[in-house]
Amino acid sequence: MRASLSLLIVAAVGCSSANRSGFGTDPDSGSPDINTTPDSGGTGFGDSGGGSGPTGGCTDAAKLVYVVSDIGDLWSFDPGALKFAKIGALDCQTASHPNSMAVSRDATAYVNMADGSLFKVDTTNAHCTATSYAVDQQNLIIKGMGFSSDTSGGTSETLYTCADDELAIDPFHPGAGLYKITLPGLKLQKVGNYGGLLNGAECELTGNGDARLFADFALETPPKLAELDKATGKAGTPTSLSSVPSNINQFAFSFWGGDFWFYTDKSTGSSKVTRYKYATDKSFSTVVPSTGMSIVGAGVSTCAPLQPPN
Repeated sequence: MRASLSLLIVAAVGCSSANRSGFGTDPDSGSPDINTTPDSGGTGFGDSGGGSGPTGGCTDAAKLVYVVSDIGDLWSFDPGALKFAKIGALDCQTASHPNSMAVSRDATAYVNMADGSLFKVDTTNAHCTATSYAVDQQNLIIKGMGFSSDTSGGTSETLYTCADDELAIDPFHPGAGLYKITLPGLKLQKVGNYGGLLNGAECELTGNGDARLFADFALETPPKLAELDKATGKAGTPTSLSSVPSNINQFAFSFWGGDFWFYTDKSTGSSKVTRYKYATDKSFSTVVPSTGMSIVGAGVSTCAPLQPPN
């Protein structure tokens, strides 16, 4: 997730007043199946009829999307069934709030906070474990994150991040480019800049089991989607996301089933979900008009299906 500068100021002073009750009222007709009862291990993946994808050592839980709200509640999301299930509230020992999330092949979530700290989260119960990640490495703060497999269909993977330069001269373009976060060492390693007009832009990341990595430059006008070269950091020709809300306060996105799923909140306190059918007709549609929560991070592992559901 990336937030506007004004939102960050508000969040710093008003985060503790948020309602932690999870979803309030269910969305109107056409709403997803929402389960607010804490669930041990997320939703049942089999309900979605998800398409094919990398399966080596993958559990059903690792094939889901996970989202975290601005008040720190962790949910699973099955896009094939449009089903959310609440897992629980993060118990991370920090005064900061969630900023972004990535999920590894063993269904472990990595959640970074607005202060740059990094936690591992058990996606069965939302329990946090602090990591040894050193904040402010190279005067950078980690933002969007995502795992991508190292080879198509392989089981090894790398954690990438869009980092921000804390010493940037232009506060509205602080993006420092693409970095790796080494595991288990948790060191930042520069990959490269995005190139062209996207240099300095901020982004979110999502990867997949086909060894691809994508960036959502959601704060650009209009927002842009681009595949990143994992060897150089260079962005390919961007796709204009004119059908995805812009001028937003909270945003996240994920790859699943060959398509992209955008979670956006325009200061309403409730994110909508927009599906971009990247695998087929390139159409956009609002699949969840109101989730009832403000989603700030979404993570999906490289176990997720690469093809649309049957």
